[in-house]
Amino acid sequence: MRSGPRLSFRRRGWTCVGTNPATSTTAWPSGAIRGSSRYTSGRALDREAVWARLLRHPRHWALLGFGYWVVVERVTGRFVGEVGVARFERETPGLLPELGLLPEAGWVLRPWAHGQGYAREAVEAVLAWRDVHLPVQGTFCLIHPDNTPSLRLARRMGFVPVSEVGEPNHPLTLLRR
Repeated sequence: MRSGPRLSFRRRGWTCVGTNPATSTTAWPSGAIRGSSRYTSGRALDREAVWARLLRHPRHWALLGFGYWVVVERVTGRFVGEVGVARFERETPGLLPELGLLPEAGWVLRPWAHGQGYAREAVEAVLAWRDVHLPVQGTFCLIHPDNTPSLRLARRMGFVPVSEVGEPNHPLTLLRR
């Protein structure tokens, strides 16, 4: 099964590697992403949910030629998080139909990695890879309006807010690049 190419970074001593569900499942143990899931699912994922989510990442690479990377520290092998572009075929209320063929950018990091520049460097690298390797123009992302750090990062990466979408109890800001 195809996985993503390795993306390396000299400054931080970490790397993005193709998704390895076995490693990622132990890195995201039950309840471990409570701080990371606050703005996504809103709940800590159990082991089964983590496994199902991670299995879809290699399938993205195999079927579409793009997907998510696992971010790890190069020296320690410590799991930092995941970042990538995907096509999730969302049924989010208010989501524009023309976004269906565009890759959706996303990132989620362990709470200990927040505020250290990991997300910025990883998203920058993934979007640079995306711009070279994917022929379709444009990318979008969906971010909870209270997730100020991710909104700030998205804007820094060239994403522009387009509209508010989602359910009243789970609003999302739609941004395009």
